[in-house]
Amino acid sequence: MNLEKLVYDYDQQGTNYAGYRRTDPRIARYVFEALGDAQTIINVGAGTGSYEPKDRYVVAVEPSATMRSQRRARGAVPAVNAWADALPFDDQAFDAGMAMVTVHHWPDFRHGLQELRRVTRGNVIVLTFDPDALDSFWTAEYFPELIEAERRRYPKPQDILEALGEGGQIIPLPIPLDCIDGFQEAFYGRPEAFLIPEVRQAQSAWGFLAEGVEERLVQRLADALKSGEWDRKYGHYRNMPTMTGSLRLIVSESEA
Repeated sequence: MNLEKLVYDYDQQGTNYAGYRRTDPRIARYVFEALGDAQTIINVGAGTGSYEPKDRYVVAVEPSATMRSQRRARGAVPAVNAWADALPFDDQAFDAGMAMVTVHHWPDFRHGLQELRRVTRGNVIVLTFDPDALDSFWTAEYFPELIEAERRRYPKPQDILEALGEGGQIIPLPIPLDCIDGFQEAFYGRPEAFLIPEVRQAQSAWGFLAEGVEERLVQRLADALKSGEWDRKYGHYRNMPTMTGSLRLIVSESEA
């Protein structure tokens, strides 16, 4: 099965996304600092509005009707129905651009990032995960098929930076123990969360597993938690205030 050719259908599978994928204020501080003093911002692949600053002029771009409807419930600005690789805006129309945990869904991430750079005068901020660091904690043991699905979907951070065509930096971000943005690593010290179907439904990688694999992986973790195996091996994660795993903030700095 060629995972790169598959597309996660947010209209069918993302109906409860906003309830579990929320702006974590500790991660948001890094995002807002990277945006600098930009007053006009385009957010591409904007989803339900996570990490959009409330005190700036934001234009959101989101092709999924389900995601756009959840923006209204969250109080985010309405989103333009468009795709990353064909942005309906003039060159350098915005002070800054952002793409928050979305580029791995784009059919051609390089083209989409080039479009994002085209319409942006200043910094472009990309929040993503480094595929080479996805197996840095305990999910590699209990969810190996899930990690492989993720690794094949995420572009390498350096490739993202090169696609944006400017100088910049790749910043590893610490994840807080009580992170409220429900991506996989947010639950590094709360493994019981993976037993909740709605939590998994807000993590797109589960949708790329072959039939029956999700149930098998979840049962493996449930058995390890019940027997005490997980806590014997990894219980120290429950008390780690932060973990730096694969979460990366990529900041492409314009030379203009």
